[in-house]
Formats: sequence, structure tokens, C-alpha cells
Amino acid sequence: MEAEARKRHYFIALVPESPLRDTVDGFKREIKRRYGAAHALKSPAHITLQMPFHWLESKEPLLEKCLREFAAHQTRVMVNLNGFDCFAPRVLFVKVEDHLPLQQLQHGLKKALISQLSFLEPQRDSKFHPHMTIATRDLSASDFKAAWEAFQSRKFQASFCADSLFLLKHNGKTWDLLMEFPFQDLPGS
Repeated sequence: MEAEARKRHYFIALVPESPLRDTVDGFKREIKRRYGAAHALKSPAHITLQMPFHWLESKEPLLEKCLREFAAHQTRVMVNLNGFDCFAPRVLFVKVEDHLPLQQLQHGLKKALISQLSFLEPQRDSKFHPHMTIATRDLSASDFKAAWEAFQSRKFQASFCADSLFLLKHNGKTWDLLMEFPFQDLPGS
């Protein structure tokens, strides 16, 4: 298949800087060590804004242009993390406290992708629930129960300023941070 016609897998997310990213990735490593579930380690700690999608690699510049223009009209958002939660029976995550600013950001991004790049509306109605996954699809039901018991009352609080969004690209094994798109830096914001 020619490079021009090759579709690759991408997704769009907010990614915290280190050391917070390293701390959340540490939770993922703990899950791998204790329960053998390593799928969440295939991507850096993040909050997904646009679920994984296929895109022609030759059209990456169009995607880049759309994301750069969108990001240039956004203002930074403070993201507060507090504790852990789950989507039973497979997913554990770090909980995001205030969903509204991130829901507004995600809604605007979705509108830009649909209008500028003709993204299709998702076939299923999936409500956006901001979170940072630490365990997912390869966590067995029995290990999920044990892991949830270990994490549900564990204390964890952190904050980060989301001042850019990231385009991630799958390299065949893991997700790479491909490009960063800074938000508009308004005086006094």
C-alpha cells in the first residue's frame, strides 16, 4: 500500500506534564505488577478528548491545521484530580473533579472536527466523561474486583493546567505524542 493511501490510528487528548504524568503512569505500572494488566501503559497519562480514529497519513497536515486553529481560540483550563473511580467491570481511572470546562472543550473540538474535516458523528451516543485511565480492557473481572478494592479508598489529589492539546499517533505497539497545540495565552488568565 502506498504511503499516501495509508490510514493510521490517532486520538486527541490533554496530557499533563511530568511529574504528574509520571505519577499516573506509576499507578499503571502498579496495576501491571499486581494484576498483570498492561494495556493502559500503551499511552501516556491523558484525558481523551477525541476517541481513536483512522486518518490518512497523507492528510496529517489538514488535521494539524484544524487542531492548531482550534487550539489558538481556547484558553487554559485548570484540571483537578481527586481520587479514583471505575467503569465496571474493566476500567479503573483517576477521577477528574469538574467536568464542565472539559465537556465544553470537547464539544467545541467535536464541532471543529465535524465542520472542518467532515468527521462523522459517532454511531453510538457516548457521553463524554473526563478521566485518566490506569487500567482497562486486559484487567480480568476477578482482578478488577481486587484492584478496585485497593484503589477505591486510596487518597490522591493533584492539579494541572491544561494549556494545550495533543495529537497522538499509534506506532503499531504504543501511542506516541505526535504534536502539541498550545492554547491562546490570554493576559491575566
